[in-house]
Amino acid sequence: MTKPGDSPTKKTLHELAKEFPEKTYRELEKYRDADRQEEALGIGGIGHNHSPDLVEVMAIENDKLKKRAEEAEGELSIVKGIGNNSPEMKGLRSEVAALKQQLHTDRNEHQKNLDKIKKENNDLYNKIADLTEVAQSKDYFRDPDYQYLINENRKLEEERNELLVDNKKLAAQIEDKIDQMRKSGM
Repeated sequence: MTKPGDSPTKKTLHELAKEFPEKTYRELEKYRDADRQEEALGIGGIGHNHSPDLVEVMAIENDKLKKRAEEAEGELSIVKGIGNNSPEMKGLRSEVAALKQQLHTDRNEHQKNLDKIKKENNDLYNKIADLTEVAQSKDYFRDPDYQYLINENRKLEEERNELLVDNKKLAAQIEDKIDQMRKSGM
C-alpha cells in the first residue's frame, strides 16, 4: 500500500485529499510531513549509506519551509488582490457598512424606547406605592367626618325605607277609597 507523498513528484494537500477522500486533513498533513522528513533524513533513498549531518537536515527543511511560505504568501496576495479590488467586493463592503450603520441606528432607537418605557414603568410603580401609602396611613373609620357620614347615611336609609312602607300603605288606602266610592255609585 502506498501512502500519500510516495510518488517522485510532491503532491499538494488538495491533490492528496482528492486521492484519499476518506482521510482527514490532519491525517493527510501527517503523511506529507512524514514523507518530507524521510526525504530530508535520506531514509529509503538509493545509495544513502551514511546519516546526514543535522545541520544539513535543518538547512533542507528550512529551505522547504521558506518555499512553502513564499508560495502561501503569493497565493494569499493573489486572493486578496482579486477579492479586495473586485466591484462585487466593493459593493458588498458598502452594503455591509450601510447595514452596520442601520443596525447602530436601530439599536440606539430601541434603547431610547426601552429607557422611556422603563422610566414610565418606574414612575407608575412609584405612584402606586405613594397611593398605597396614603391609603394605609388614613384610618377612615376613626375619622369623625367619616363616622358622621356613615350615621347620616343610615338615617337616610331608614327614612327611605319608612317612606316606601308609608307609600305602600297610602296606595292601599287610596285603592280602598276608590273601591268604596265606586260601590257607592260615584
